[in-house]
Amino acid sequence: MTIPALAGARMLHTMIRVYDLDKSIDFYTRLLGMKLLRRKDYPDGKFTLAFVGYGEEADHTVIELTHNWEHEPYELGTGFGHVALGLPDIYAACEQLAAAGAKITRAPGPMKHGTTHIAFVEDPDGYKIELIQKATL
Repeated sequence: MTIPALAGARMLHTMIRVYDLDKSIDFYTRLLGMKLLRRKDYPDGKFTLAFVGYGEEADHTVIELTHNWEHEPYELGTGFGHVALGLPDIYAACEQLAAAGAKITRAPGPMKHGTTHIAFVEDPDGYKIELIQKATL
């Protein structure tokens, strides 16, 4: 069964949590040759997001480095965050996914510390897939 609202989806980014953001940016840019595409602090949420990749986000899948300011180093098993998909209508997608039996773990709506509209669905193993409204990127 294909969910109609998922037609036209594209892989946007994979998020990993990092302990030392500057070291991580150095690794991905200097050692792996990626570019730092954007970086933004969210003081109210006490985190920073940095996006690195080999091409611009409009055309390429990138890596989101998430640095939570007041966190001890992560265990390897807790470092993975989510895979993200950009969709034209996350609201319709969530309705259709839920109707098909998928577990929506975060209803669609704006980010708590931003304006991007997101939702999360959980795969059978508990991995999170973030759905991002393309129009609000």
